[in-house]
Amino acid sequence: MEALIPVINKLQDVFNTVGADIIQLPQIAVVGTQSSGKSSVLESLVGRDLLPRGTGIVTRRPLILQLVHVDPGDGRKNEDEGRDVEEWGKFLHTKNKIHSDFDEIRQEIENETERVSGNNKGISDDPIHLKIFSPHVVNLTLVDLPGITKVPVGDQPKDIEIQIRDLILKHISNPNCIILAVTAANTDMATSEALKVAREVDPDGRRTLAVVTKLDLMDAGTDAMDVLMGRVIPVKLGIIGVVNRSQLDINNKKSVADAIRDEYAFLQKKYPSLANRNGTKYLARTLNRLLMHHIRDCLPELKTRINVLAAQYQSLLSSYGEPVEDQSATLLQLITKFATEYCNTIEGTAKYIETAELCGGARICYIFHETFGRTLESVDPLGGLSTIDILTAIRNATGPRPSLFVPEVSFELLVKKQVKRLEEPSLRCVELVHEEMQRIIQHCSNYSTQELQRFPKLHEAIVEVVTSLLRKRLPITNEMVHNLVAIELAYINTKHPDFADACGVMNNNIEEQRRNRMRELPAAVPREKSVGKGTAGPAAVSGEPSASGTDVDSAKVGATGPQGEQDGTGNWRGMLKKGEEAAGSGPGSPLKGVVNLLDVPVPVARKLSSREQRDCEVIERLIKSYFLIVRKNIQDSVPKAVMHFLVNHVKDSLQSELVGQLYKSGLLNDLLTESEDMAQRRKEAADMLQALQRASQVIAEIRETHLW
Repeated sequence: MEALIPVINKLQDVFNTVGADIIQLPQIAVVGTQSSGKSSVLESLVGRDLLPRGTGIVTRRPLILQLVHVDPGDGRKNEDEGRDVEEWGKFLHTKNKIHSDFDEIRQEIENETERVSGNNKGISDDPIHLKIFSPHVVNLTLVDLPGITKVPVGDQPKDIEIQIRDLILKHISNPNCIILAVTAANTDMATSEALKVAREVDPDGRRTLAVVTKLDLMDAGTDAMDVLMGRVIPVKLGIIGVVNRSQLDINNKKSVADAIRDEYAFLQKKYPSLANRNGTKYLARTLNRLLMHHIRDCLPELKTRINVLAAQYQSLLSSYGEPVEDQSATLLQLITKFATEYCNTIEGTAKYIETAELCGGARICYIFHETFGRTLESVDPLGGLSTIDILTAIRNATGPRPSLFVPEVSFELLVKKQVKRLEEPSLRCVELVHEEMQRIIQHCSNYSTQELQRFPKLHEAIVEVVTSLLRKRLPITNEMVHNLVAIELAYINTKHPDFADACGVMNNNIEEQRRNRMRELPAAVPREKSVGKGTAGPAAVSGEPSASGTDVDSAKVGATGPQGEQDGTGNWRGMLKKGEEAAGSGPGSPLKGVVNLLDVPVPVARKLSSREQRDCEVIERLIKSYFLIVRKNIQDSVPKAVMHFLVNHVKDSLQSELVGQLYKSGLLNDLLTESEDMAQRRKEAADMLQALQRASQVIAEIRETHLW
């Protein structure tokens, strides 16, 4: 099992080279309040003075410290070919430079901290990687984190507490991390911030180990026996007490070895029953054992995770494609692939089928049969036409002569006006199909031909060519649809079979209604007398229906007056008669019996005569019947025109248009220039894939027997 910690160190080195944090490796994170002795504990484990010391916040960046045990005399042979040293250190940011002077290491940590975090008291989450090789250490991976603080000092930001807390949680939230919670013995264990933070991410305490420092600084008459025995706050992995060097000892250059001897003597004197389960050496062995068992438990999951990520990055790298060698072939291949995918999306045979919404040919079909079809069906055949409009059109079509029958000219004028209303939805249908074909370009770019993302200029050029082709076809298609409506307007075919059938049925209905009215005529008015009296009867004056056509004659006569013609007010003869009576009845009237027609008040509304009602009904039914025939024709012919002039034409000429516009030797270099972003991403993916493959090899070297 001793071989497991070097394996994790190797994995850490592998992933450090690519600067990735995608694998959560087993490690030990040191957590505690400011000046609780975290760095002192680490120095005791290393056995050398290597960390910056002082009051206030000293550790301002995470320090990932890898301790590597080497046999005495193996240093030069394994790690250093030119210098004979027993202990040395290496920083990741200085590459292979070896530091044998630990004062240099401490100075380098301070310099690197200031380089990133600045000269003030600010912090940074960018870690410093330090590897220590020594025969006096056990294999360990430790992370020294900034101390928990509450009040900003100096130039620290006001949210320094939140920043440090987030930084600590980022490291200890890793489920593969052992938490080393450091608490000073001269404070109450129940107020320990380190244990509080540890419990937030590890409520069961399965990966928390407590360290009690400063046992020699407790108040006189008190001891830490209850704390170390776990009676105050129990910790599953245990509580270990240590004695660190004081600031005076550090100033006097007291060595770590002397401090460990003094610590052992203090424990034997003060806590004899617990001396063998406390102290720096026991802490080092315990951490080593915990880390090995933790790595053993994490290794299977780690292996699976590395293999899954390797497969993902392999797929990602494949999607980025290889660097271009033959530019002509690559350009032609990309153009052909885009044109094929565009046509396949319209046909519905594309490789990537959209599941969230209708796309391509399916949406064009929806536009034709749902959007366009329903819009046409919602158009009212008589929309915008009132009875007065129809009556006025009939009168206008007869000129100064009263008509015996409904004039055909009025029908043609009105039906053309209604058919013209079909042109707007038809042109809107063309516009919707054009928009969808524009959207297919983006769909193909995003889903089907990812290679186009590598070459932004080629992508822009292809979009421009296809957009230009669509823009060129749009007015031609609009013109054809406009002509389809114009064709219907050009000749009103009243001999159309469907229209003739409708007219026959309508005539039968009108005849039936006329017979019904004849039967319902009042018995008090004899038909012969009504016919004989002509216009003198009451029916003629009042416009009431009569058995014969007398009321029709009176209506015709009344309709010929200029005022009646202009305002559509009908029978003005009766009004004229009343006007004469009113003018002659005044006392002393100079012009008795003479009236000005323009002065006669005209009623705003009146009841239509039966003849007028019948004429309006005839026209309405004819318009409706013919409108439905034309609508059916338009609903069928517009989609066909759009398919022929726009969709199919673009499909057939797309590839030749792209090749003709883009496949030119002078454009090759410019079009096939990769975006810097894509080249960078390919390099990052390749580096990460290489790191994952190396990590997989490192784990594969572990024999099963090493795990037990």
